[in-house]
Amino acid sequence: MRLPSWLPWLASLALLIWHMQASASPPRTVVIGSDMAEILAALDALEGVVGRDDTSQYPESVAALPSVGYLRQLAAEGILSLAPERLIVAAAAGPREVLAQLEAVGVEVVRIEQGASLASLPDKIRAVAHALDRTAEGEVLVADIEADLARLAELREAAPKPAPRAMFLLSHSGMTPMAAGRNTAGQAVIEAAGGRNAFPGFNGYKAVGAEALVDVAPEVAIATRSGLEGIGGAARLWQLPGLAMTQAGRERRLIVCDDQALLGFGPRTPAALMALYEALYGEQERAGAACGEVTS
Repeated sequence: MRLPSWLPWLASLALLIWHMQASASPPRTVVIGSDMAEILAALDALEGVVGRDDTSQYPESVAALPSVGYLRQLAAEGILSLAPERLIVAAAAGPREVLAQLEAVGVEVVRIEQGASLASLPDKIRAVAHALDRTAEGEVLVADIEADLARLAELREAAPKPAPRAMFLLSHSGMTPMAAGRNTAGQAVIEAAGGRNAFPGFNGYKAVGAEALVDVAPEVAIATRSGLEGIGGAARLWQLPGLAMTQAGRERRLIVCDDQALLGFGPRTPAALMALYEALYGEQERAGAACGEVTS
């Protein structure tokens, strides 16, 4: 039986259409950095994302993707196993040599140089939006973020004085909990949420003894959910030397926050800071808030 003369032409047309559609589909993308993943999600730009780093746990659709490891310790082999066409990487990602290797084999590496701070968040969103050709959507998101931060600043200004003395505890499984001093994300979020850092006298994170805890007399302790789990729960937290003798310990004032929402400095951070403000000042907590006071 002879095939209709138009059939090869139709097959060629179908192949051409398929090729055009494939060419128009988003490039296979690996996202490195929780803030990058959250920005992509907020811009509705997760189509084509095929992998992530260990810190990228939100939203659930990203958490379900294969991980290529920790963002500061990337390996080219693991990333290339996902056959990516593009990487979108946070400022902290590295090593730089690995990123250069990926570029050398033809992978587009989009470096977003704005770091982890509230001040850099609007420009970080703009940089990602520009790279994705979603500039208009980026400006809408920036406007929302800036409105949230302005509202938080108003609340901070009107809050009762003096602000509560808060200690931010950083802990990972198997390590001694450390308090946040100057130039830390812990201090940044305490102050942004209207509190005072109980440990402004040292730089970075340090383990503090019972005498230091009693001297600074924190009124409230702040921990992340994963950090509290690493300690062994709230009951174990209050057993830290000296903590029970502070006002925070006597009153069992503990605020627990979602790690990445609060410290990732992505689009969810302003809402997490608002929740931290509400917890610090004893306001009514909202269901599903990123931070909340726990009773123990």
